[in-house]
Amino acid sequence: MRKIILFAALATFAMLPCACSAQNGEETPQSVQTTSSPSQQPLPGLLTQTDFTEVAARTIDAVVHIKTEMTKLTPLYQSFFGMIIDRGVQRQTYNAYGSGVIISDDGYIVTNNHVVQDAEQLWVTLNDKREVPARIVGTDPATDLAVIKIEGSGYHTIPFGNSDLARIGEPVLAIGNPFNLTSTVTAGIISAKARYMDIINNPGVESTIESFIQTDAAVNSGNSGGALVNGRAELIGINTAIASGNGYYTGYSFAIPSNIAKKVTGDLRRYGTVQRGYLGVNVVEVTAEVAKRLGLDQPRGILVARVIPNCAADKAGMREGDLLLKVNNMDVNSYSSMMEEVALFNPGDKVDVLFLRDGKQHTVSLTLLNSKGNTEIIRK
Repeated sequence: MRKIILFAALATFAMLPCACSAQNGEETPQSVQTTSSPSQQPLPGLLTQTDFTEVAARTIDAVVHIKTEMTKLTPLYQSFFGMIIDRGVQRQTYNAYGSGVIISDDGYIVTNNHVVQDAEQLWVTLNDKREVPARIVGTDPATDLAVIKIEGSGYHTIPFGNSDLARIGEPVLAIGNPFNLTSTVTAGIISAKARYMDIINNPGVESTIESFIQTDAAVNSGNSGGALVNGRAELIGINTAIASGNGYYTGYSFAIPSNIAKKVTGDLRRYGTVQRGYLGVNVVEVTAEVAKRLGLDQPRGILVARVIPNCAADKAGMREGDLLLKVNNMDVNSYSSMMEEVALFNPGDKVDVLFLRDGKQHTVSLTLLNSKGNTEIIRK
C-alpha cells in the first residue's frame, strides 16, 4: 500500500482555512506575479542536462541542517501483582532533524512547518560545520512552510526562481540532509506539476494549499525543507514529501513550488502571518464524463459547484455551473493549479478570471477578500 510521507525525522504535518467560510473548493492567495505559457519561455541553463557540478557548487552552501528539541508528556504505568497502576506522566525529550534553505544573507531560512513544529529549541548547522542557535519567525501550516532566523550576515543564499516556468522533463537537483548525512545532492527530472496529495492535514487547519512539483530526485527522511534547484542554480521548490510503502524513497518525491514559498516567506517576515485572499468558490474537477455533459471536446477547466455568498466570485457575478478556465491568465485545469495561482495574491488584489457560461467566454476582474470577508491586511 502506498503511503505519502513527510520526510523529516519525527515529521508532522499542517494545513489552513479558507475565506468567507468556503470549504473544499476554496482557494488561497497572494502577490507573486506570473507570466503566461511556460512552454513558450526559453530556459537557458547554466549547464547541460548531465553536468550539475556548477549548480551544486553555487547552491550547496545555502542548504543547512536543522536540529530541533521538544518535550513530550507520556503516560507512566507500573504493573504490581497483576494490577496496572497509573503513575502519572513522564517528560521525555526528543530530537528531530530536517533541512532548510538560506534565502537572505542576514540569516532568514525557509523550511517545512513539520520540521520545526512544536520545537522548543532549534540549532542550524551550516555547510562549513558551524552550529548556531535559531528562532522561529513564523509558520504556515496551510502550506507546510516555516521561516526561521539565525544571527549574523554574509551567508550564502539561493535566489528564488519562477516555479511557473518549470517544465516537465527539466533536470533538477535535490539538496538536503537525509539520515543526517549533511550536504547531500541527488539529481532527477520534474515528472509532474500541480500534484494534489491530500497530505497536509493538521488539526484546526481547514483549507490547505497543495500543488506539488513531483520529481524523481531521491529524497529521504531528513530532506524535508531542503532545496529543489534548476539548471540556473535557482530555488524552484522546497522538498517536502515522498510516496512510499516502506518509509524510504521508492521513486517519487514532492516539493512545494517556489512561487508559493516566496509569497509565504515574504508575508511571514513582514506581517508574522500569511495574507490570503479567496475566490469564494467550491469546485469539482472536470472528468471525461463531466466534459461530455458540458459539451466540451475534451476535459478542461474546473467546474464551479458553489459560489459562497458575499465573497469575491459572488460579487463579480460568477454562478454555479460556470467553467473556470484561467486565473491571472494562467490555465487552471485542476483544483491544485487553481489553489496555486490564487495563493500568490493578497486580500485586496484584483485578479482576472476567465470562465465559460452557456458556451460563451466571460472575463471578470474580481477583488480577493480575506477569511473575514474584507480586504484588510491581517497582522499577527
